[in-house]
Order: sequence, then C-alpha cells, then structure tokens
Amino acid sequence: MIEIRGLTKRFGDRAVLDGIDLDIGRGEIIVVIGPSGTGKSTLLRCLNFLEKPDAGTILVGDLTVDAARATKDEILRLRRCTAFVFQNYALFANKTALQNIAEGLIVVKKMAKAEAHAKAQAILERIGLGDRGDSYPAALSGGQQQRVGIGRAMALEAALILFDEPTSSLDPEWVDEVLDLMRQLARAHQTMLVVTHEMQFARDVADRVIFMDEGRIVEQGPPSELFFRPGDERTRSFLRKVLPPA
Repeated sequence: MIEIRGLTKRFGDRAVLDGIDLDIGRGEIIVVIGPSGTGKSTLLRCLNFLEKPDAGTILVGDLTVDAARATKDEILRLRRCTAFVFQNYALFANKTALQNIAEGLIVVKKMAKAEAHAKAQAILERIGLGDRGDSYPAALSGGQQQRVGIGRAMALEAALILFDEPTSSLDPEWVDEVLDLMRQLARAHQTMLVVTHEMQFARDVADRVIFMDEGRIVEQGPPSELFFRPGDERTRSFLRKVLPPA
C-alpha cells in the first residue's frame, strides 16, 4: 500500500498541488486525467522528489517521508521504489540501449556490471528489443526509445512506476507499441500511476481513474463509473471535450 497525505506544492502564490490525499493498492493501475496545467505531472514529480513538495507525507512500504523534513537518504530510498518514465524518454545519448537499462542497476542498486548487463538483456528481450542492445538512442525510433525508458524502470523492480504522459512525444505509429508494453505490465500486476491523454487506454486498463483540476482531486472511480456517470460538472465538461460523441 502507498499512502499520500496532504501533498502540497506551490510555485509562487499558486498552489499547483493543494493537499492531495491518495491511497494506491499493490498491483493497482491508476490513471490521472484532467486539463493541462492542473498539477498532474507535478504530482508524479513530487512523489519521486524530482520536484520537492512543500508539505505532506509519502508512505511506501516501511518508508515514510515527510516532505518538510526529508533527508537525502530518505529521498534516495523513495526513488528506489518509485521509478519514473519520462515523456521525452530521458535516455543517455552516449549509452546503448543495454547500458541505459543497466545504469540504474549499477549506480542505484550497486549491482556488479556483468550481472546488471545480463539483467538488462533479459529486460530487452521482454520489451521486444532483444536484438537492439548495442543500439544508441539516435538509432532507435521514438517508440523503441520509450520502451527502453520503460525497461529501465522495470529493471529497478520498483513498488510503483510513475508514467508522465509516456506517449505524448511519440508519432502516432509508435503509440500502440508503448501502450501494448504498458498493458503487459498491467497484466503482470505492476503498480502504476499514469498521467495520460489516452482515454481508451484508461478505459481498458485502469482499475481507477482520477480527475484532477486546479491542483485537487475532483473525483475518482472505476472507468465504468467516471467515464459514463461522472458526478461533478467539471469532470463532465472535460470529458465532453476529450471523448468522441456517443
């Protein structure tokens, strides 16, 4: 179980996150939707301390992090159990696909290089890129680069994988291969918190969908309820703009 309580982040006078409370069960897939600029990506970045929250607590397993008092050791431990998948891939350009996946195992988990490379190759096989281990990012398509980014997160065996709009930088022909990999992770009961505009993916895969607006969780529920019987007018207005007519 992952528990988030009172998570707050301000930029100047603006509260980008306004006291977020959220529980995430083991193996649960949660999709976060909402208008641009409403704090969805900031929520993910604060959970991994890529942005430092101003207040709140994050509990993952036996680790509890108080945002106001977080130590470097606590932040490192939190990052070990909350892997991040970026929308722009964020691969090391000077490292091969295999080296990109192995890097976290060597640096974060202190794994021996040979063992890390063997595990990275196994991950490449799982994500359908077993023959591209020696390829540098520039030689890979956008979809392949994002799959390597997901493979890097998979290798860390994190309690929670955070996906920040993982298909937003992809050309349309590469979107399905990334979503298919995420569906594989869902079937393997990998706990995921996903910010995305892919509404069909949310309908098909999410256990729970959260609608955020102005830094707050407006409502949440199973896709069958939130998409078809939303209770708040802000949710209904948003869905009318992003869903095809019935």
